[in-house]
Amino acid sequence: MKQDKEEKEQAPAEASEEELAEVVEPEALELKEEEVVPEVTKLTEALEEWKPKTLLGKRVRSGEITSIDEVLASPHKLLEPEIVDMLLPNLEVELLLIGQAKGKFGGGQRRIFKQTQKKTAEGNVPSFATMAAVGNKDGYVGLGMASSKETVPARNKAIRLAKLNIIKVLRGCGSWECGCGTPHSIPFKVTGKCGSVEITLIPAPKGTGLCVERECQKLLRLAGIRDVWSQTKGQTKTKTNLIKACFDALSKLLECKIPEKTRATLSIVEGATQRVEQNTSDVENDRKKASS
Repeated sequence: MKQDKEEKEQAPAEASEEELAEVVEPEALELKEEEVVPEVTKLTEALEEWKPKTLLGKRVRSGEITSIDEVLASPHKLLEPEIVDMLLPNLEVELLLIGQAKGKFGGGQRRIFKQTQKKTAEGNVPSFATMAAVGNKDGYVGLGMASSKETVPARNKAIRLAKLNIIKVLRGCGSWECGCGTPHSIPFKVTGKCGSVEITLIPAPKGTGLCVERECQKLLRLAGIRDVWSQTKGQTKTKTNLIKACFDALSKLLECKIPEKTRATLSIVEGATQRVEQNTSDVENDRKKASS
């Protein structure tokens, strides 16, 4: 009797394994893989269908311009986000938390959309604002803010504006406590302002991390900066102004003219990481000469 029961119990298990074997076939797996289309292929398909309208876009499409540095140095204004998608294919997008969910006494969890309402004769007309940051984590970053009556158009518009506002970031090792010779921080102290908010970014030694507000950390991380200290003034609770002030500080890094000797001493890199021409011994010799 016990053997009959065991055979009955084993029979459905064997049947289920056979059913699974019938269901999981290579043809079915191929169909599933075909159904899942990654975002990279969607982006490449969109770029293939892209028809540029500006002179800068036509030159990028034809292959005359192959570097984002040439686009930023060009006198023509960047008006098509597809140019950035083509020249920086490894660009990452981050939506910043500038809004706050509804909750008692304003204690809701922050979200990416900032909702406002306009009083009209027909009733309340809501609008949603969002802020997006794009970057390749290697010296290029952009910031954009947009609003719309719906959430999805506001998000897409913010990402498009962030790509159009992309800038090149100056990086280096400007802390007197560090002499590693790698561009992990910023080369010197810089201050940015928006409204009443002022933020000062200070070079930090390697391993310190990003000692700054969380949303500003996302912006600096996309720019390729890993170690920095900061000081803030004003109404820093206004997240939009704080993030814009941080982006203003990054854009001011390129306004200073730096001699070649200082560039070698501070391991300064513009944009993407490049190999330092001098080795560590040459850098130390330059520092000794500068101190003397």
